[in-house]
Amino acid sequence: RHVADFQLSIASVIENSSSDCLAQDLHLQAQHLAERLKCDSVVSEISAGPGTVNFTINRELLAKTVLQQVWKDGSEYGVKSELFSTVPRQKAVIEFSSPNIAKKFHIGHLRSTIVGNFIANLKVALGHEVVRINYLGDWGMQFGLLGVGFQSFGSKEKLKSSPLQHLFEVYVQINKAAEDENTKKLAKDFFRKLEEHDEQTLSIWKQFRDLSIEEYIRIYKRLGVHFDEYSGESFYQEKAQEVLKMLEDKGLLQKTIKGTGIVDVSEKKDLSTVSTVMRSDGTSLYITRQASPSVDLAAAIDRMNKHSWDTMIYVTDKSQSNHFQHLFQILKLMGYDWAERCQHVSFGLVQGMKTRRGEVLFLEDVLNEVCSRMLQNMTSTKTTKEIQDPVETAEKVGLAALIIQDFRGLLSSDYQFSWDRALQSRGDTGVFLQYTHARLHSLEQMHGNAELTDVNVACLQEPDAISILQHLLRYDEVLYKSSQDLQPKHIVSYLLTLSHLAAVAHKTLPVKGSASDVAQARLCLFHAARSVLANGMKLLGITPVTQM
Repeated sequence: RHVADFQLSIASVIENSSSDCLAQDLHLQAQHLAERLKCDSVVSEISAGPGTVNFTINRELLAKTVLQQVWKDGSEYGVKSELFSTVPRQKAVIEFSSPNIAKKFHIGHLRSTIVGNFIANLKVALGHEVVRINYLGDWGMQFGLLGVGFQSFGSKEKLKSSPLQHLFEVYVQINKAAEDENTKKLAKDFFRKLEEHDEQTLSIWKQFRDLSIEEYIRIYKRLGVHFDEYSGESFYQEKAQEVLKMLEDKGLLQKTIKGTGIVDVSEKKDLSTVSTVMRSDGTSLYITRQASPSVDLAAAIDRMNKHSWDTMIYVTDKSQSNHFQHLFQILKLMGYDWAERCQHVSFGLVQGMKTRRGEVLFLEDVLNEVCSRMLQNMTSTKTTKEIQDPVETAEKVGLAALIIQDFRGLLSSDYQFSWDRALQSRGDTGVFLQYTHARLHSLEQMHGNAELTDVNVACLQEPDAISILQHLLRYDEVLYKSSQDLQPKHIVSYLLTLSHLAAVAHKTLPVKGSASDVAQARLCLFHAARSVLANGMKLLGITPVTQM
């Protein structure tokens, strides 16, 4: 029995339908309403269900409308829907990834990178202007240590050839001596010189920063991610001092007995919640991000002046939720109404991501691991054809696996990472999405491209064809849902269902050996499914592969 295309819940249209309205009454009213409604050229059938009125659309019209729309809108299918017609085009600043120079690029940074990239892709697709900012941890006492470490253990060659790894190794080594009084003093001196803009010291620091960014750019490229701006805490040291002065002038800065600067962010102004913005020695705090509100305040104000954005989104793990609540609260107290338009998109923690060599230290480790594991899976599969660039394909498929495993649930939930589960070819995985895309692509290669002009839609009446058409019709709703709550899971489950439907239809609706108008119509249907699958995958940050 077929599934209706649209359903109206009777309870939603009856006045005073209180919860004690009996189910059988609702059913009766649904029947009465269904009997009074007439079919027309669009609606071919109206029936009553339990408390609902069900509408079936004229099957040929459904096929014709959906296929034409997908064909005509191409990569903009779903985005041009009237659901978005009232949404104003806006400018969004999105800050994501944000690793710390000379420290490890942990799984939290990876999550921030792929989530931020998804939000940026979605906003761009919906016609918004987006500025992607990578806010580096590029300042603070650790650079005093790093400078001293580099003088002792550094190598200019290694710094040029693999800066991230080399700086990390130097930092680990010097940290072993960090308790030594002499090292402490040297590190303090180095950092003081940095703060005083001593040319030689600054040029060493600048080299650390520039070479790190060059390498980051290369690795982000493998991930399919780019940034418009590499910013960092170093940009805002003077401005942070100005912010402290503004806080003081507005009477918001209070001193504790120890001399620490705090701002009262409590509702009742009873100091029940305070945010520390200044150490007792008068410097703004920048040991960790949580402890550097004045730098973040300066950055937020500066971005507003520079980009005059409509919304600013910070993508970090949920342990920083308090920090951002305080940040937005202080901005409001300072009189910046736009603090209302700042948003923190937080995500949960990932446990158990290890490579064969052990703990993940660098983003590159993850990419290499996913690539080598996928290659191994591909070579051990009998169906793997000779493909032009197996390594590149393995990387794209592997990344899809990582992203789908990450995006399947609510972003805020923690999850246990598993290579085996992520890289399965059957089931709800990124590998399955890639496999479906490649399969549909080779179907088109084999039978030539379908032309929409001469398609006989009467040939697409089988339930498996109708299921795909109905599903394609819903794509805009899913985009709308994700655009409202910025959760990728709606799109993920939509694409997984689409792939399952396409896999079934691939079996039951063969192109090969069918009469030519049937074959053409089916090709057209599969083309539409592949087109929407590819669009959705790209939004998630996945590059669809054409062979596997």
